[in-house]
Amino acid sequence: MSRLAPTSSAIDGSALTVGIAAARFNERFVEALLDQVQAQLRAAGVGERRIVLVRVPGSNELPVAVQLLCRRHSLDVCIALGVIIRGETLHYGLVAEAASQGLLRVALEARVPVINGVIVAENVRQAQERCFGRIDRGAEFAQAALAMAALRRKLSR
Repeated sequence: MSRLAPTSSAIDGSALTVGIAAARFNERFVEALLDQVQAQLRAAGVGERRIVLVRVPGSNELPVAVQLLCRRHSLDVCIALGVIIRGETLHYGLVAEAASQGLLRVALEARVPVINGVIVAENVRQAQERCFGRIDRGAEFAQAALAMAALRRKLSR
């Protein structure tokens, strides 16, 4: 992701229902993203009762969780949160690719926007910058979710 995030526009989220699937792997980092996302959604007027949160073991399980959320709830948008940090093998790349492709497929099939909030970092420092540092990825994910939910509502009329 670039450090040049788009400027956000004010969107009234009070009528929106947002699903969030959050991975437990690298939990400290994911929790920071989740806190940022929820704070941004609340600031836009999305009520606590209109946020449906589920937890999954890791980022590889996010597409299935999002698919289940979309089937069970009438969502305007869904956000998938995970953090994948490179290890000693290429496994991190396989998980990142599978999660990304799976989330895209679920979004297209469910016709519900899915925000890919999976951070893929080369090392812990990069993950810290994106989850705790000056790069506020959680707020960016929430803003993207609000924008896509508003677009979905506009074009679904």
